[in-house]
Formats: sequence, structure tokens, C-alpha cells
Amino acid sequence: MIRDEKNIQAEVYNQQQISVIWIIPILAFVIGGWMLYQQISATGPEITLKVSTAEGIEVGKTEIKSLNVKVGVITDIKLSQDYDYIIIKARMNNDAERMLKDDSQFWIVKPRIGKGGVSGLETLLSGSYIELQPGKSNVLKLDFDILDVPPVAPPDTKGLRILLTHEEAGKLGVGDPIIYKGFTVGRVEKTNFDIGKQKTTYQLFIFEPYDNLVRNSTYFWLLSGVNVRLNAEGFDVELGSIESLISGGVTFGVQRNSDDGRRVTEDMRSFPLFDSQREVRESMHDDYIEFVMLFDESVRGLKAKAPVEYRGLRIGTVMKVPLQMPSNNDTSLTAKQIPVLIRVELDRLYENLEPSSVREIKNKLHNDFASGLRGTLKTGNLLTGALYIDTDYYADEPQYKGSNKFEGYDVYPTKKGGFSAIQMQITDFLKKLNKLPLDDTISSLNTTLKTSERVAETIDELLAHKDTKELPADIRKSLIQIQQILGGYGPDSKIYQELEIALGQFEQVMMEFKPVLRQINEKPNSLLFGEDKTNDPVPVKGK
Repeated sequence: MIRDEKNIQAEVYNQQQISVIWIIPILAFVIGGWMLYQQISATGPEITLKVSTAEGIEVGKTEIKSLNVKVGVITDIKLSQDYDYIIIKARMNNDAERMLKDDSQFWIVKPRIGKGGVSGLETLLSGSYIELQPGKSNVLKLDFDILDVPPVAPPDTKGLRILLTHEEAGKLGVGDPIIYKGFTVGRVEKTNFDIGKQKTTYQLFIFEPYDNLVRNSTYFWLLSGVNVRLNAEGFDVELGSIESLISGGVTFGVQRNSDDGRRVTEDMRSFPLFDSQREVRESMHDDYIEFVMLFDESVRGLKAKAPVEYRGLRIGTVMKVPLQMPSNNDTSLTAKQIPVLIRVELDRLYENLEPSSVREIKNKLHNDFASGLRGTLKTGNLLTGALYIDTDYYADEPQYKGSNKFEGYDVYPTKKGGFSAIQMQITDFLKKLNKLPLDDTISSLNTTLKTSERVAETIDELLAHKDTKELPADIRKSLIQIQQILGGYGPDSKIYQELEIALGQFEQVMMEFKPVLRQINEKPNSLLFGEDKTNDPVPVKGK
């Protein structure tokens, strides 16, 4: 059977199901949409960070962590408009928004060797990251400054924050320890300079429960690792803790035999910062009488804070050297006198002093001045040449006139002492030597020797005379002996020459001793240390 192939037709109909090939793109679309949803739902707010340098920070790699959990990543780094700082953009996770508060803090974690020890060693392999310390405030914030160093205490740490004030900056640094009896109880958080008050403020944080140690009567002073002092009282060395040996620090306490006072509970209470515990003790003397001592000798070596003593017992302190030089119009005092302001601290002498007793004690001191009480400069340390003021009674002093005043201060009478007294004795000795008639004595001696020589010649003539030869042998022998004795004092004799050499050496010694006296007058301790060596002046190059 033969089929007619020309009349064959294909049957066409519509398919009712989806092709299998569309499953792949639909599935890819669903997965992409899910990933996009996950990305959007997991993405938190974008924050802006400011930092002085972007060292160790990379876009897409540097993470932001909190308690070692990733909460964000760096997305952009650029310079500020004026190139003063670096602007960093970071995308936070969705659940990290609750951490971004007004008191939140950021800092870069990297290897550090500082006052608090070694930290951040794990970043040597993994790289630096930014640590976020969540805040406790209710105010949302998206702009932050990255701290240069990790904070001393988180915002929720219990303790006490106080302020210390000092005239100078650089006494303390961030992270320096607060030490109480050798134990670290806190850290220095911030330093700032108040332009209006011209003072530096140091913010300290003392951890709980050590904040109970801070009282109203507490004093704070600097604690250096090694404190070496060479002063009028001798050689003193103090050693601190191991940490203070490296970085220094601050310590505190109350003065002995004083009331502890009430506990400080309010934050940011201000206290003065003293340079040493010695300065704290000196600041406790509130009852004092000020005097001016006028010295007409060198005060080199006398410094402020030097002691004023009475027979070895400290009774006061030197406050200012010099106080003020007299003016040309001042006819009551000579300009050669150097005024020194001192304080006689009464609580060093009397216990339970009444305020009404100050005037009575001042009048008693004036009576003591009339009895010979004087102040003198004395050397307290031969190594440094430091001076102090000693007071004592001198019966041979002239009568004191109690009406003496200098710039409104009562004058405390003085007398020369120490090297000045030695200098005066040497000067008097030299004056006496200068008054001796050495030239007349030498001239008279020469005349005597020449006379002796002529007498010897006369005796020779007598001995040669024939009548003398007829004299008894004893008389001739006596004349011969007289001739020998007189010949021993002639110009060619050994005695004459030695005497002439001795007189020349004595005159040379007197000439050489004058510069020594001048040096003692200018610098008393130069006999031990010699003269100061100063460099030749170098002219400043003109512009």
C-alpha cells in the first residue's frame, strides 16, 4: 500500500503545563530576594567616626566589635575638608542600634605597651579593629570621636570621679595610677587646661569601694618613682611602687592628728594637687607672722622653701628670694641689702594656738630682737651650697630699733654668718698684715747688716794693729769670735740669703691671696666646687 506523503499534515495543539527549564531562574530569583531581605533586615544604621589617623584601618576588612562580637564593618575612609582629621563611615548591624547612645565610646584596639601594661597582642595576626563600648543613655547618637587610648572606666563602673587642679601642665597623664598605701585604686581619665583660670585640671576615677577613702580633708600629691632631694636639710631619697617607677602617679591621704572629715559622695569635686607630701605638710601652717630679713652679703644658695630654724628646730619657711629690691628714692635702706621674705609659723612652736595670741607673740618677738635675737645665713649642704636661715641670741649685737619697716613688713634683724664671718676674719687679718711696716723693717734690717759689716771691718783693722797684738790672748780670742759672728750676717752669708728669700716668698703669698679672698666673697662654696664654667656667648644671627 502506497501512502501519499504529500497529503500528510502535522497536528498542532496548545500545551497546558510550564516547562521544567523555568524552574532554575525562578529558584535563583527567590534565593536572591531572600538574600536581599536578609541583608536589609540585618543592616543597621550608618555611623560616622572621626579619628586623627587611619593607621591599621581598611575598608571592608576592619570590623567594629563589642565584647569580641562583630557589630559592624568599615565602609568608607576619607579626609576631612581641611585635612585636620579622618572621616570613617561604618555600617552597623541591625541589633547594634541600641548600643549607639550619647555616652557610647569607640577606640582602636591594636598592640599597646603603656602605663597599664601590654594589651592588644591578638591583633598582631588578625589586624586592628574598633572596639565599641555601649552607652547607658537614652539619647541616640550616630557621630562619634574615636578615643586615642582605651577609657579608664566604662560609664556604668561604680566609683567616684574627682578633679585635681595645679598651676602647671604635664604633671599627670591619662592612665597614670592613683595609689593609696602602695595599692592602685584608680586611674587618671582626662587632662585639660582652663584658659580662664590659668590652671590645669586632671580628672581622676577612683574605683568602688576605694572611693570611701576620699574625705573632705583629703590631700592629693604627686608620687614619683624615685624622689631625690639635695637641700639645706641634707640628702633624701624616696622610692615608690614598680608602676610609679615607670610612669609616676598620684597618691592621697589625710594629715596625721587631723580629723578625717566627711566622705565625699558628689562627683567632680575639686581638690588641689601638691607636688609632694612635704608641700602638703607646709600648707597646713595657717597661723604665721611674716618678716623681711635684710642681708648685706651674698644670698646665693638660699632658695624659696628653705627652712628657718632656731638652734636646729624649724620655726618657719623662706617664702621669696629676693622680695623686692629697694628703689632709688628709698633713703631709709641701702640698696646693697637684699630683702628676703620669711614666715615664722606659729603652730610649729605652739599647740592649740588662739587667734588672739598672734599679736601678743609678735610683740614678744620684737622684745626678743632687743635682747639680741638675730637671723644669720648658714650652709646646710656643702655639696650643693644650699643655705638656710638660723636664728639665735647674740649678746654683743647693737641695740635694735623696732620701728624698721620694709614694704609694709616688719624687719627681722640679721647679722653676718657662715662664710661671711670667715671672710671678715680673713679680711681683718690681711688688713693687719698690710698695716705692718714690712718695707721699713727690711730697710732697717739692711742698715743693721751693713753696720755689722762695717763693725767687722773695724775689728779686722784692730786685730791687725800692732797694739792689739800685744793684748792678752783672751781679749784677742773674744774679738775674733765677734768677727766670726758678725761675718755670718753679711750679704754673702747663708743666713742673710735665706732671710731675703723668706721675705720675698712672704710678699708673693700675700699677693696671691688677694684673688682667693675675692673668690670667697663672690661665691663662698667655690673652695669646694671651683668656679662655674660658662660658655662663651654666641651671637644671634640677624635676619
